[in-house]
Amino acid sequence: MHDVAVVGFAQAPNVRRTTGTTNGVEMLVPIFAEAFTRTGLSKADIGFWCSGSSDYLAGRAFSFISAIDAIGAFPPINESHVEMDAAWALYEAWLKIRTGEVDTALVYGFGKSSAGQLKRVLALQLDPYTVAPLWPDSISIAGLQARLGLDAGLWSEKDLAEVAARSRADAVSNPYAQISGTAGVTELLDAPYVANPLRAHDIAPVTDGAAVMILAAADRAKDIVDRPAVITALEHRVDSPVLGARDLTRSPSTEAAAKAAGIDGVEVAELHAPFTHQELILRTALGLDERVRINPSGGALTGNPMFAAGLARIGEAAQQIFTGKAQKVLAHATSGPALQQNLVAVLTAG
Repeated sequence: MHDVAVVGFAQAPNVRRTTGTTNGVEMLVPIFAEAFTRTGLSKADIGFWCSGSSDYLAGRAFSFISAIDAIGAFPPINESHVEMDAAWALYEAWLKIRTGEVDTALVYGFGKSSAGQLKRVLALQLDPYTVAPLWPDSISIAGLQARLGLDAGLWSEKDLAEVAARSRADAVSNPYAQISGTAGVTELLDAPYVANPLRAHDIAPVTDGAAVMILAAADRAKDIVDRPAVITALEHRVDSPVLGARDLTRSPSTEAAAKAAGIDGVEVAELHAPFTHQELILRTALGLDERVRINPSGGALTGNPMFAAGLARIGEAAQQIFTGKAQKVLAHATSGPALQQNLVAVLTAG
């Protein structure tokens, strides 16, 4: 099995609304070019392409086919797609390289959340027989999850505000962030509720955006980038989709993925937490203490492009290695309601 490394990453600015189409082409073309410029590669050098997006979000069937226009119609390419966050497209591409079928891959994800009512679109992830017909939206479900933790004494509203304040302060130095600033905890706690006990700062903003990542077999990676980020572990697990069948204040699938991956010694963790209390759940599930730097990019709370935010967490973690700021990092991606599905990646300097 071949080792695999991240050798390139680019992302579109996280914005509230774009004027482009829902197939992501307008966001993808410039970041494909950016990734190729940074790595010195071209389309001809890519052995496999894999994307993550959602037809429900795009409001059209086979929207990922239209997105291929950003790659170019000729010559033909070896291509695949997952109807999930592109972090799971990365998993498929990782396997392609691991098995030796190809030695390079390009992974991308995109989502134009502004095209519809995101919280209602996400209700379609729920059980189609007993839950989805009631149309509980994603923010209300997260509010129930946060309330369970409050009532159990696992966190306080102040704890949630501290997560938001830190995330926004970190995002000040991130040019791709949608939200940033230095609001104090007291100021945040004065804000009105959106879905009690969640306030606006506890909820990731509706975001249009895209991300792209280039992978290469480790023995080729050094020819492409000075400090490749070698993926030393990549695991994903899933919990029950039945909300009443699991303890929503925990994330067993994250715990299981972390145990299988082996995360001891990580210096930085990019966690895909669309709600402040979910960061607290993930930190506990992963066993991260104060020595680990959490979300130096600001995380999903400062920009959450659907179906690209998880891939962006892996890309932001890899950037820590590219720039020499860390030797070993962790990245996490989630999909589904209330942290139902979780992926954990560990990357080290090659």
